[in-house]
Amino acid sequence: MWFWYSLIAILFWSGSDLFSKMGSPSEDKYSHWKMVMAVGGVMGIHAFVLILGGVEFTPRDIVTYLPASALYILSMILGYVGLRYIMLSISTPICNSSGAVAALLCFFLLGDRMTGLQFFAVCLITGAVFALSVIEKRKDDELRAAAGQVPDPRYTKSVIAVAFPLLYCALDGLGTFVDGLLLDGYIEEASANIAYELTFLLMAVFAFVYVVIVKKQIIVLSKEKPKLVAGLCETAGQLAYIYAIAENTIVAAPMISSYCIASLLWARVVLKEKLSFKQYLVIAVAAVGIVIMGME
Repeated sequence: MWFWYSLIAILFWSGSDLFSKMGSPSEDKYSHWKMVMAVGGVMGIHAFVLILGGVEFTPRDIVTYLPASALYILSMILGYVGLRYIMLSISTPICNSSGAVAALLCFFLLGDRMTGLQFFAVCLITGAVFALSVIEKRKDDELRAAAGQVPDPRYTKSVIAVAFPLLYCALDGLGTFVDGLLLDGYIEEASANIAYELTFLLMAVFAFVYVVIVKKQIIVLSKEKPKLVAGLCETAGQLAYIYAIAENTIVAAPMISSYCIASLLWARVVLKEKLSFKQYLVIAVAAVGIVIMGME
């Protein structure tokens, strides 16, 4: 079942990517905290629904799962900040190289093993993610040069533009590694998911106090629809992800990280943008990797 859970996570997390970008205008310096409010609020509601539905959970689970929760939430906050400074098509492939980070940690530190075919599939997906980021960067530079524009360093090569997705990659990869450890006998999947969602809810409360009470910002719900949709997608993706990771961390992690490729497809369909031949080729390579993982 890990394969199908992974596909569901890819679908919803790619949607979360798209709507998070739509809800992160460069002029709003509080957009990342508003994203935390939206995502944490939706997750909190879902957590209470699960608890009332009889899912086993104790407050101690929050403490047990806190190392993974903290790494995931911190990486996401940094990712939301980065969306103000860098295009989604460049940021997402960098961020989602975290699956390869998690796979390498599992391989070297836990002694997990992959079959030769699975290793080949991981290489295909990881290579596709990297190639996509290179293609998008070159395409952006060429378009700007043709238009006689000097690239804004905030959106291309500056330290701040690249630092946030790189930090996301490192922290999310480490979080996935810790996640695999905790789910291997320390906490059940459903309890871990509730613990994560309630921790995110606490961060949402902190964000609300900081933005609305301390900084006196006015929240207009009608203007925050993309953030709310992103929260719904993030919650659904997280639910599928936690079960996929529990069953097969070393293979599911890099597979799910390929959702950045689905994010690009969503952006092209929704925003009516076109893909180049090279982009179609890269997506096809990643698709082959996903199919191989599903057959193994």
